[in-house]
Amino acid sequence: MLRLRFRLVLAVVSITLIVMASLSFIIGQLYEDFYLNSLTERLKKEADLTAYMLAKEDLASEEIQQLAIDFSEELQARVTIILADGSVVGESETDPALMDRHDLRPEIRAILAGEEGRSIRFSETVKEELLYYAVPIVDDQNEEIGFVRLGLPTTTLAEMNQTIWGILAISFSVAFIIIVAVTYRVANQMISPIESATAVANELAEGNYKARTSEGRKDEIGQLTRSINVLAHNLEQMTTRYQTQQERLETLIENMGSGLILINVRGDITLMNRTCRDIFQENTDLWINQLYHDVIKHKELNKIVQAIFITEKKQRKQVHFVVQQEIRHFDIYAAPIMSRNDRLTGIALVLHDITELKKLEQVRKDFVANVSHELKTPVTSIKGFSETLLDGAMETAPLREKFLNIIYKESERLQGLIHDLLELSRIEQQYFELNWQPTNVERVIEDVIVILKEKAEEKGISLLLHTQGDSQMEGDPERMKQIVINLVNNAITYTPDGGQIDLFLHGKESAVELLVQDTGVGISEKEIPRIFERFYRVDRARSRNSGGTGLGLAIVKHLVEAHHGSIHVTSKPGEGTCFSLTFPRTQEEEQSV
Repeated sequence: MLRLRFRLVLAVVSITLIVMASLSFIIGQLYEDFYLNSLTERLKKEADLTAYMLAKEDLASEEIQQLAIDFSEELQARVTIILADGSVVGESETDPALMDRHDLRPEIRAILAGEEGRSIRFSETVKEELLYYAVPIVDDQNEEIGFVRLGLPTTTLAEMNQTIWGILAISFSVAFIIIVAVTYRVANQMISPIESATAVANELAEGNYKARTSEGRKDEIGQLTRSINVLAHNLEQMTTRYQTQQERLETLIENMGSGLILINVRGDITLMNRTCRDIFQENTDLWINQLYHDVIKHKELNKIVQAIFITEKKQRKQVHFVVQQEIRHFDIYAAPIMSRNDRLTGIALVLHDITELKKLEQVRKDFVANVSHELKTPVTSIKGFSETLLDGAMETAPLREKFLNIIYKESERLQGLIHDLLELSRIEQQYFELNWQPTNVERVIEDVIVILKEKAEEKGISLLLHTQGDSQMEGDPERMKQIVINLVNNAITYTPDGGQIDLFLHGKESAVELLVQDTGVGISEKEIPRIFERFYRVDRARSRNSGGTGLGLAIVKHLVEAHHGSIHVTSKPGEGTCFSLTFPRTQEEEQSV
């Protein structure tokens, strides 16, 4: 605004200066011409009067010189009397005999040419510039008998011109200063509100919709400032509503239970909500602005996206894929995003996680079959051997003892199966609670080693515990013992004779980590996601022969989650398996995390 103010003042001042300078020049010139004309008119009248008086005199007489001097004194002017032949007979400033002929002077030539006899020139006689005016002397017969010339010094004219130009200069200087001051003040009054309005407009452009400007007067500028304030108020209201709606939309998108993915027409991912991070178990923020097929490794999803790009039609499909060693099931709703002119602008995918529903459905399907299958074997064995005994085998002592031992083992197996089913059912209940107390995990593991040491020695398997750091944590000692027993018992079952089982216990700053590593048969990659399912066995024959129920790892997983911990499995067939368990030291730390 400084440049605008400067340009406005400069423009007004420049125009004013030009106008005033031109006006001063015209007025000064008019005054100068007016004064010169007035002075010339005076000389003309005086010259006419002098010529009239001299027409009655004899110009050849000796008194003409004295008359010239007398006229000069009366008229306060130089008087020169010239005969028709150009001879000077009277001169007020010097002796006429010393004067040259005046028939060649400009004013005399002008009269002879029929023009006005006036000229301004420097006189060598009086050594100054004079205004000359000459008129002819006419006798009674209207014959020119001579000329009379009056001369006035131009110093009076110069002084008058100087005075006039001085007055004009002073007057116009004062007027110019006043005009500049008034112009600056008016410009400042005009520009200041515009500066304020511009500052507010800049604030609005930068997003500060609370900025306001003073409204000032009720002229056009006042209307401008009021309009800007109204605009700022409306923008603030609109922005507030937009931000509120945006926050609501973001909250809805981020906290909706389903995953949301938006892909633009170029195939770049433009939006992924927080649920997608839980679905893919990755930092999906890094996927933004990346091609979908470069970051999404699941072919089923990519095929759905490709189908929409080709057909531009909605797609709904149920898919499943492995996420962190677990099979997850999703109901996919995918739809093209069309513009007003029916052009494809993007794709929206909604992923509903139906894993739990699928699991529940599968559990319902498998429960009867599994329980029937698991119960059928011991019940069939008990029934068969009981019938054999009743058919007469009981009379034979060796057979009776053998069959009774088999019936006893099958009843124990049946009892263990029922116990594990009840235990798992109790753990899965909502009201299930742990007996929280300070727990020394190292002592728990040592107790488990004592319990299972004999079973391990029967197969020549060595149980080794490696500890590092403090293993004190908040948990349920009995449930922790149950977890370790199940894991070590499984390791013994699936480890060949002469193998080794290592238990690594690491006490970290805020967590306790337990690793159970064996040198057993291992688990294939495709079976790892299912090992925590009920009744699932990697090697069914070995597990059943060892008296396993197929519920141990399911119980372990539920108890680990009850302790707010996590469990992960790594395994290679023929090389062994490693179960990694991580527990928070305190319940408060887990809640804060």
